[in-house]
Amino acid sequence: MKLYYAPGACSLSPHIVLCELGLDHQLERVDLRTQPHRTASGEDFSQINAKGYVPALRLDDGELLTEGPAIVQYLADQKPDAGLLAPAGSLARARAQEWLNYIATELHKNFGALFRPGTAEEVKEAARATIAQRLTYTADALQGRDYLVGDRFGVADAYLFVVLGWCQFLAVDLAPYPALQAFQQRIAARPAVQAALEAEGLLK
Repeated sequence: MKLYYAPGACSLSPHIVLCELGLDHQLERVDLRTQPHRTASGEDFSQINAKGYVPALRLDDGELLTEGPAIVQYLADQKPDAGLLAPAGSLARARAQEWLNYIATELHKNFGALFRPGTAEEVKEAARATIAQRLTYTADALQGRDYLVGDRFGVADAYLFVVLGWCQFLAVDLAPYPALQAFQQRIAARPAVQAALEAEGLLK
């Protein structure tokens, strides 16, 4: 498998899952600053993924899978005994999907306004206010627990960790959310997370 990624982008989530599962994979960096976006090997990324953004996972049979929440579920199902995702049809599986959807639509999506150059300040302020509400909900859900679903690390935790990592670069203060700070530190300490961060050049 080959994961097309950009350092620290949402593609870090499936990268972490690949490392957690010990699945054999290659990485190909995508430069999101160029137009068109170029891969490390010089390809036009839009010719690989017409959506134009990471992550994209090239499977061994040549199929391309996109969208982070779909990719991490597919990967977890390749090694179900690892326990990163509950079996299909279980409530725990639905809870993980619930969190993946929430992180994607309510957290990740709202950070977009802060990432985009030229976003009007009033739009940024509205986004920050919405993000604060969503972070409050997430912090409340993590009170007294280590992980979002059940009692072990799962694919939704990887995604939340990546999104929380953007806060320090976008002046979103996590100090009001000690449960999120503790979560971030706990997930960062995992060997697979450290391996993914190192591979992407994100460790200081």
